[in-house]
Amino acid sequence: MEAASFTSPSSTTTSFSSHSSTSQSLRFLRYKPNAKPLNYKSSRSFSLRASATGADDSVVTLLDYGAGNVRSLRNAIKHLGFDIKDVQTPEDILKAKRLIFPGVGAFAPAMDVLNKKGMAEALCAYIEQDRPFLGICLGLQLLFESSEENGPVKGLGLIPGVVGRFDSSKGMRVPHIGWNALEIAKDTQILDDIGNSHVYFVHSYRAMPSDENREWISSTCKYGDDFIASIQRGNVHAVQFHPEKSGDVGLSVLRRFLNPKSGRTQKLVQGNASKLAKRVIACLDVRTNDKGDLVVTKGDQYDVRENTKENEVRNLGKPVDLAGQYYKDGADEVSFLNITAFRDFPLGDLPMLQVLRYASENVFVPLTVGGGIRDFKDANGRYYSSLEVASEYFRSGADKISIGSDAVYAAEEYLKSGVKTGKSSLEEISRVYGNQAVVVSIDPRRVYVKDPKAVEFRTVKVRNPGPNGEEYAWYQCTVSGGREGRPIGAYELAKAVEELGAGEILLNCIDCDGQGKGFDIDLIKLISDAVSIPVIASSGAGAVEHFTEVFRETNASAALAAGIFHRKEVPIQAVKEHLSKEGIEVRM
Repeated sequence: MEAASFTSPSSTTTSFSSHSSTSQSLRFLRYKPNAKPLNYKSSRSFSLRASATGADDSVVTLLDYGAGNVRSLRNAIKHLGFDIKDVQTPEDILKAKRLIFPGVGAFAPAMDVLNKKGMAEALCAYIEQDRPFLGICLGLQLLFESSEENGPVKGLGLIPGVVGRFDSSKGMRVPHIGWNALEIAKDTQILDDIGNSHVYFVHSYRAMPSDENREWISSTCKYGDDFIASIQRGNVHAVQFHPEKSGDVGLSVLRRFLNPKSGRTQKLVQGNASKLAKRVIACLDVRTNDKGDLVVTKGDQYDVRENTKENEVRNLGKPVDLAGQYYKDGADEVSFLNITAFRDFPLGDLPMLQVLRYASENVFVPLTVGGGIRDFKDANGRYYSSLEVASEYFRSGADKISIGSDAVYAAEEYLKSGVKTGKSSLEEISRVYGNQAVVVSIDPRRVYVKDPKAVEFRTVKVRNPGPNGEEYAWYQCTVSGGREGRPIGAYELAKAVEELGAGEILLNCIDCDGQGKGFDIDLIKLISDAVSIPVIASSGAGAVEHFTEVFRETNASAALAAGIFHRKEVPIQAVKEHLSKEGIEVRM
């Protein structure tokens, strides 16, 4: 593709591939050996009126093309004292003094939007001028020549290399989700405060180092093989991890990009990061109580009411306040489970959407929300797709959405027909936002059997025999908050939803819920051995030792707890300190 030319007010032509003071160091004007030109379709020439010089130093231009959660990034930018100008036209890109591109979702839809809106060409021109740029996650991947994600799909072609999928055949769980360590390849100011700290990744595809792109690489990360974690050349930066979800360390990355002259404003805790850490997740079951207030509650085998004469809903605090406290306490993620879910009208669930909006203002770790994400019709007969419902949650601050009952029904249909329709909520949402954004919540009950051949579902030999001495059990999946059993086992469901596009499994156990006697190791081992996506262990934690047990004896990637954190029986930091002492890597 030839260098783009744009018309200035004086009708002179400015070629962005030619003379600038940095041209010698920026020979990256498009790497495309033997490649055909990208078909950028610009409907008009761009004007360079009101260029970046003289612009307000407190303004950040944000290229939000409308996919996924960028609310947390907006909040992080505002938290650091900067204002945001949104890109509306290609000219807005060219006028930016500093530009952040938080790519969220899948590669092909993102490139499609950029091309159709004429922004791809403007973005290339901006970067080729060596102007301050920060790409995040997909915002890094799009700089490369192409991606294999639903492809091949052509990228912007600024950096040599093809973005490929992690190889799960090597035993790595894909997506790569969680807090991992960086290996710094060269000095770059925005990474100065990271040191030996973990940063948060969530992706299934990555770019690999090569001789052709090595001079771009500022850091790598090991997950199976070493992949590119960040790039830097001149004023152009991009990171595969999410700084807006990496706590204080991530905020320092943003601060140093937005204000290169800033020093360290606080002393960051130096960790001992060397590999992917096990995650400790705080879960908040949220519902309206009998007074109509939105509260955090906790069930005992899914019963959330007190065993008193009044039989009131347990009230353990306000969701936004608790989420903020758990962030300060060191939770690696915060998960909201909306157990009311406004079942007749999920998009009318304004209180829950507000919880996400307010929580994301001060919680800079990943937020997951579940409950009520499905197709539905409102009272007027208007149809809303699950994709529309999920989109509203994403735009309100969720990084991942959790699907429960709807995933069970989709799996049952898939196992019956053997055909992926592409129409289930699971398939639609993962196709648009990427499977890393979709969690499937599995809620099974243990069913004891004497003979494993007596049932069609996968059984496991249990550690503790059943009430009649049964040595085996299968795990029956439920829907509607555990109220209805379905003819499908947890093993069969997990395998099916992985094929349908789930990126992670939240594995509950009704039998263990609220008991405080430990996780169901038999169940978690069964499922975490069966799938290649990350599994979150849930239900039953009552002591720090239970977390050590689940990580040592199963392949769980994370462990979640609720009641023990709400009641302050076991602090999050105590869990992490215990795990660290036991040699299990965690983010400190």
